[in-house]
Amino acid sequence: MEPVQATTAVSITLTDAAAEAVRGLLAQRNLSDYSLRVYVSGGGCSGIQYGMAFDNNIRTEDTITESNGIKVLVDEVSIQYLHGATVDYIDAPQGAGFKINNPNAISCGCGSSCGDDSGGCEGCG
Repeated sequence: MEPVQATTAVSITLTDAAAEAVRGLLAQRNLSDYSLRVYVSGGGCSGIQYGMAFDNNIRTEDTITESNGIKVLVDEVSIQYLHGATVDYIDAPQGAGFKINNPNAISCGCGSSCGDDSGGCEGCG
């Protein structure tokens, strides 16, 4: 598969609140040359697990976008699941944290997010 490297197409969007939270964390941790890496792990009936980390190691296979002044990195496997997703930051009485709204997530028969277009998951019972 050809490496994907995009610098102009928006594949992941950060809301204003998410960008502000990321900027604050980068400043607090003194990480001036770091980007936000967003990735997926897992899948199947347990659903896609989203992860985020600060990273200063850009690989040739990474898709690179910039949203609200934040450079976002996504690896070659995760991009197929995250293209078009929005990262938000919620600060509510129940707690604060990042939330990924993913238009690509697909629910299977057991109600979990499979994250692919296979039309269902094996092992739902």
